[in-house]
Amino acid sequence: MKRIVSIQDISCLGKCSLTVALPIISAMGVECSIVPTAVLSTHTMFQNFTCKDLTDQIAPIAAHWRSEGFGFDAIYTGYLASKEQIGDICAFFDAFKTPDNLIVVDPVMADNGKLYPAFGEDFPAEMAKVCAKADLIVPNLTEASLLTGLPYRTEYDEAYIKEMLQALSKLGPRYVALTGVSFQPGKLGVMYYDQKTDTYGSYFTEHLPASFHGTGDVFASTCVGALMRGKSVGDALALAADYTVESIRATLDAGKTNWYGVDFETAIPYLVDRLR
Repeated sequence: MKRIVSIQDISCLGKCSLTVALPIISAMGVECSIVPTAVLSTHTMFQNFTCKDLTDQIAPIAAHWRSEGFGFDAIYTGYLASKEQIGDICAFFDAFKTPDNLIVVDPVMADNGKLYPAFGEDFPAEMAKVCAKADLIVPNLTEASLLTGLPYRTEYDEAYIKEMLQALSKLGPRYVALTGVSFQPGKLGVMYYDQKTDTYGSYFTEHLPASFHGTGDVFASTCVGALMRGKSVGDALALAADYTVESIRATLDAGKTNWYGVDFETAIPYLVDRLR
């Protein structure tokens, strides 16, 4: 069985981050260890949530694991609680990277043209240091804009997306994938670039008329699990897009509100069946 480690926060209630990553990756037949970057009472769509920063635990956890000789087939990062964690995350990568494993970074920090309120304007430059050590990064358009300095646009063509992918690749990762890309009404998906082969790929699926908290975590977690199950980058991104849509569809069918998260649990049989 493949083993990964996911480095991101735990929201004790609400569907995002590690409470999404753990069940999805486990359901895909992959062991998921964790390094929590913070513990929140709920995700941040709730008011008055509590938050315990765990920056001081990252290095000791890494040191203990190194002393025990643990290794991982992939390292997957999501929400990082502060810029003070960047150095520890990069050191973690250096400690556990091998010629055969993968580092996948979801640079969670912004959406809809805006940086999340928890982060200062200097945070994207810090996140770029994490991306530089990755094999694959999966930003949305807002995050890509902040990482590259290119303008954020809500209307664009394929040339703009390719320019953004090229700029992202200059950060260092071999594979860069832009999520939430759409070139025609009713279709939404991902476009990606392989720097080593200088090739592009894309995958588009149905664009359901809703937006839900935590879908980026569903997407990234599925992608990592699929890579560990032997899927190519293109196939892993396609499965992640399809499963995210199925999770949204299940949530809409149940009449749920968008702030809590998606019913990814209901769609797990679909995911498992796709892996057979």
